[in-house]
Amino acid sequence: MIDVMTLGETMAVVAPEPAGPLETAVSFTLGTAGAESNVAQYLAERGHAVAWASRVGDDALGRRVSSELSRSGVDLSYLGIDASAPTGVMFKDPGAGSTRVQYYRANSAASRMGPQLVDGLPWARMGLLHLSGITPALSASCHSLMLALFARAAQEGVGISFDVNYRAGLWPVAVAAPVLLEFAEQSDIVFVGLDEAQLLWPGLTAADDVRALIPGAGRLIVKDGAIGATEFEGEEATFVPANTVDVVEAVGAGDAFAAGYLSAMLDGGSPTQRLGRGHEFAGRALASTNDFQATNEAVVCNE
Repeated sequence: MIDVMTLGETMAVVAPEPAGPLETAVSFTLGTAGAESNVAQYLAERGHAVAWASRVGDDALGRRVSSELSRSGVDLSYLGIDASAPTGVMFKDPGAGSTRVQYYRANSAASRMGPQLVDGLPWARMGLLHLSGITPALSASCHSLMLALFARAAQEGVGISFDVNYRAGLWPVAVAAPVLLEFAEQSDIVFVGLDEAQLLWPGLTAADDVRALIPGAGRLIVKDGAIGATEFEGEEATFVPANTVDVVEAVGAGDAFAAGYLSAMLDGGSPTQRLGRGHEFAGRALASTNDFQATNEAVVCNE
């Protein structure tokens, strides 16, 4: 069985080292970054069976992405190689108080994914499918892929975990808002930041308002930055405050939170434990410039 199948684009990521403006930096590190594969890496580290489906180019960056995820213990059986399109690239541009991101992913191998991928996924062995709102923004064919994934998951009885993950650099609010709301309403588990929800759907002031907007999600997790996170399940609401962290960079923290939450859920944890592990994993990402921040501690699943 595959505990969690993730699907989405992973890019090579170039970042100044030490952190500083991209325009003046002279030294850089090369790594990988992708919302769904970040989740996969954290889950694999925790001992869960996880696979990642996507497309990369037949190039050095695609091979680097594949190698890094494989070393993390992620199953790449459903990764395709596109010989006629490149692997996407993103550049981090750290500035005072925030890090901007520049994407070079138009017409990438992953952006050419489409509904034809659906039949090749291991539906009979899939416990949960984790997706994000980044994928439908990549191209018309990727939007069609998302629609097909939701339809097939409903047909197969496979639950969907959906991270809203709005990216302003990929599509405007006016286009994204109704699409992301539709996907969230159809999901079993939804992750969304309160500030993100307020940007997409004006008029929301608190986590309760987000729940009223998305009543169909089985579990709704509303993250409120350094304050904490609230899980809504049915009529029950559970709030857990965030840990105190010396923030180095916020990029990747949302993916880490989702992975921590899902890991605790797979381990049979309570709402408090699920949110607590989400904060734990997010804290690791916030304290690092890496999208996936590995730990040297020995961690055992179902401890």
